Amino acid sequence: MRHESHPRKLENGNRIAVVGGGPAGSFFSYFLLDMAKAVGVEIALDIYEPRDFTLEGPAGCNMCGGIVSESLVQALATEGITLGPEIVQRTIDSYFLHMDVGGVTITTPRREMRIASVHRGGGPRGSKSKRIGGLDGHLLRLAIEQGACWRRSRVSKVEFSGGLPRVTAEPGETNTYDLVVGAVGVNSSALQLFEGAGIPYKSPAVAKTYISEFLFSRSMIDREMGNAMHVFLLDIPGLEFAALVPKGDYVTLVVLGNTDKKLIDEFVSSRVVREALPPNWAPPTDFCHCSPKIAVGTAWPPFADRVVFVGDCGTSRLYKDGIGAAYRTAKAAAKTIIFHGYSESDFRRHFWPVCRNIDNDNRIGKFVFAVTRQIQQRSFARRGLWRMVSQEQRASGTTPRMSSVLWDTFTGSAPYSSVLLRTLHPMFLTRFLWALSVANLRPKREAV
Repeated sequence: MRHESHPRKLENGNRIAVVGGGPAGSFFSYFLLDMAKAVGVEIALDIYEPRDFTLEGPAGCNMCGGIVSESLVQALATEGITLGPEIVQRTIDSYFLHMDVGGVTITTPRREMRIASVHRGGGPRGSKSKRIGGLDGHLLRLAIEQGACWRRSRVSKVEFSGGLPRVTAEPGETNTYDLVVGAVGVNSSALQLFEGAGIPYKSPAVAKTYISEFLFSRSMIDREMGNAMHVFLLDIPGLEFAALVPKGDYVTLVVLGNTDKKLIDEFVSSRVVREALPPNWAPPTDFCHCSPKIAVGTAWPPFADRVVFVGDCGTSRLYKDGIGAAYRTAKAAAKTIIFHGYSESDFRRHFWPVCRNIDNDNRIGKFVFAVTRQIQQRSFARRGLWRMVSQEQRASGTTPRMSSVLWDTFTGSAPYSSVLLRTLHPMFLTRFLWALSVANLRPKREAV
């Protein structure tokens, strides 16, 4: 069933349903209500979210590595959204690149501590820490303060009746709305509700990940890991990316790739990873872990008449900065509705370009990660990369070309198009070729 698209302007008394109260749903609600007040339109907005993000463990968790990029921290600050010390578990001022050929610390190119590591819920299972404030709960509270009504109900059905979307939530209450917003995430079964709602929606392609939380102590993390995110480029079959992220008393392990038990065991037991962890440390027999999916594509289409999808059920950054993509798509959807309308044609003209830009940049990102994978699998390339980065970190007054490329690739702080363009700069290529030559040819000559 395809609904005809007619001009639909936001009016006093309009009702909006947001299915999903994670970052995408909360960002959208916050911005829409704030903008509606600014233009003098009174609306009613319901957020359907059954979870309580203040709870520890899976009950309050949104299954994410929990890195907020520096670009997003800056953007939120301009919106008046601050992340206090109860939310930010640790500020990241560097990352340590681990390879079998050596390791090197890479400081933020702008010498600022802006990357934030956060928990999405009330902390890992068994944490019981009053110092942990979850990002998702914080954003949901901001949306409620703007006037959103939090309905702690699980949606069981989304349908159209008389051209209007209707939402049925457990235990059976049905409400009719003027607009429904999908913000459920790719790990939610609610995606199937939209795919069967009679609208032309196909959910994004996904990839597998593995996330676990290991309890240490703040003092041990300060001593052994510091304020650095530890990134690993290891030649392990099926491994795309892996990182250890310090957070308060915990360290989060994030692994992307063919994350079966064999790969995880091989990664954790590798010499390079063991050397990065505190001495004599061993994984506990019981710890908080999950294997969530992440979006690696864009829904088609991420909108319909009276329906729009924000966050990763619409589109998201490839591998990185999913929270940032949720912010951008949510704000774009809210601006479209306020200043243009909520018909299919409105979303196509004003919301889709934002999704398309993310999707196009992801295509470049796939190439960037394909190149990274080639370096990861070749020892001579790893030696050249290590030498170039090491020289940049020791030198002062020179542009850290490889360091900034790696920083933005691994943290998601810049578009992949920017990363690729910088690698094509003649000076970058010259330095990298020189580093490859010196790192791989000089040892042989000296041996002779």
